[in-house]
Amino acid sequence: ALKRSIMIIEVENLKKTFRHNFTKTEILKGIDLEIERGEVFGFIGPNGAGKTTTVKVLLGLTSPTSGKVKVLGQEPNNTEVKRKIGYSPENPYFYEYLTGQELLEFAGEIFQIPEKELPGRIEELLQKVELTEHRHKSLRKYSKGMLQRIGLAQALIHKPELVFLDEPTSGLDPLGRQKIKEIILELKKEGVTVFFCSHILADVEALCDRISIIHQGKILKTGKVSELTQTDQNLESIFVKTIKG
Repeated sequence: ALKRSIMIIEVENLKKTFRHNFTKTEILKGIDLEIERGEVFGFIGPNGAGKTTTVKVLLGLTSPTSGKVKVLGQEPNNTEVKRKIGYSPENPYFYEYLTGQELLEFAGEIFQIPEKELPGRIEELLQKVELTEHRHKSLRKYSKGMLQRIGLAQALIHKPELVFLDEPTSGLDPLGRQKIKEIILELKKEGVTVFFCSHILADVEALCDRISIIHQGKILKTGKVSELTQTDQNLESIFVKTIKG
């Protein structure tokens, strides 16, 4: 019974089929995942492998066709669970006429953060993501890196226990990537569990405790980064070999 409590995500034989007119497309073909509390978990695979669909199921945004999914010990669409989860999408789409400050105020209201606490929390997050001096700029003037970082800030506004980051470093310059990586490592120190989808394998290797490689809706390999990279040169070569079979 003890094992249950340390698993923050449990997925057994998850299948997801989309119906379109008369055709059925199986996106997830029976995947298993176990993610421990407090780890940075890398979910890697080529585009179209099923990463985003998996995240949507875990967030309770789409329901599984079959299989068992538990997040924080509950069904993903449970309201209590949703309050403990943060999500930063790959291409954060925000109302571009809002400023960074307003976006975080809006996010704070959605998560019903007490009015007294919100300004301090926003202040803290703007410092964490290094956007304090850009807080009153409208989001349409933000660079890609700044948008990713404000996206991260809104995902953290309510101090979630579990955060999903979908491609948080893609399309960023080395400096921007470094900033995001530092924030993720800080979250790990704070005991937050991070579910990190990416195809930038150097970042995954630098950040993640364990990874799963997903390809064409199936998980081909799962393991500790340290153990996987012992046998082979680096994650990239392991990834390529795994995908090519």
